[in-house]
Amino acid sequence: MTLNIIDIAKLAGVSKSTVSRYLNNGYVGAESREKIKKVIDETGFMPQSYAKSLRTGKTNLIGVIVPKISTETAPRVVQGITEVLSENNYDVLIANTNLSVEKEFEYLNIFKNNQVDGVIFMGTKITPKHKKIMDKLNVPIVVVAQYMDNYPCVYHDDFNAAKYMTEYLIGKGHKNIGFIGVYEEDRSVGLERENGYIAALKENNIEMDIENLKVGDFSYESGYKLANELINKKNTPTAIFAVTDNLAIAAIDCLKDKGLNIPKDVAVVSIGDTRISEVVSPKLTTIHYHYKTSGRKSAEIMLELLKSSIKTSKTIKKNIKLSYILIERNSA
Repeated sequence: MTLNIIDIAKLAGVSKSTVSRYLNNGYVGAESREKIKKVIDETGFMPQSYAKSLRTGKTNLIGVIVPKISTETAPRVVQGITEVLSENNYDVLIANTNLSVEKEFEYLNIFKNNQVDGVIFMGTKITPKHKKIMDKLNVPIVVVAQYMDNYPCVYHDDFNAAKYMTEYLIGKGHKNIGFIGVYEEDRSVGLERENGYIAALKENNIEMDIENLKVGDFSYESGYKLANELINKKNTPTAIFAVTDNLAIAAIDCLKDKGLNIPKDVAVVSIGDTRISEVVSPKLTTIHYHYKTSGRKSAEIMLELLKSSIKTSKTIKKNIKLSYILIERNSA
């Protein structure tokens, strides 16, 4: 007798979606899990896709780890990934870590122990523990939005984008430029963008005021707090460069609350070009990154690795650094 998921659901007295979650390692209550397991054990049921994977050694599944699916950037990356993979008959399993490094470790281990043909990792930062876990995965890994030695990467030119934006402000006559960043553990957004800001000041013979350099986390609350610290300085900056649109919008709100005019009193710029940067008042001058392209490129690299039957990507020297575009609006 040939059984399908609907048959298993009827025999176990549960819904079809519950059986689907069980087969895909999703959450299922203990009682339902036991019922499904009992039916499967008694009938010898094997999903068609799983049976095929046993024969071929392939699942046609790619694990995609993202830092926060509710942000605008991650879905754009995922859209690019899924477009390319679906055209080549691959499905994706999306793991949302919600900016938790521990969750990144957890999902890397889950993908290590469950059958996927490859992993695309969009992490917030890369630590020795990440590398240790990744080195144990016997499937190709492609890193997105961060650079990592000995792994294929698709990343943005954060240093030069930040340097260019700082030079843009200098070109408009600003010499007292505040900076709102994030902790340096995030190499791309934290370290590279901060270094670009510092390099621009140095190359233009502008002495950096260490009190102009404010660092926190990615939250709106952090951006607002740091902007408040900048404008309460004795020597208030004439411009603020925030490393993300979200932080810049928090700075704009803070400046408005203090009765300051943007850009007449203080200019505000950032990196990201998210949709909200177009509707905030004043509209935000920012740098556009090709997030969807980064997803497509990472998926193309993954397919190349899979087609070449490369089991790991530890020594693959395929890195793509993407360009950027300045979007001038009304905030600077």
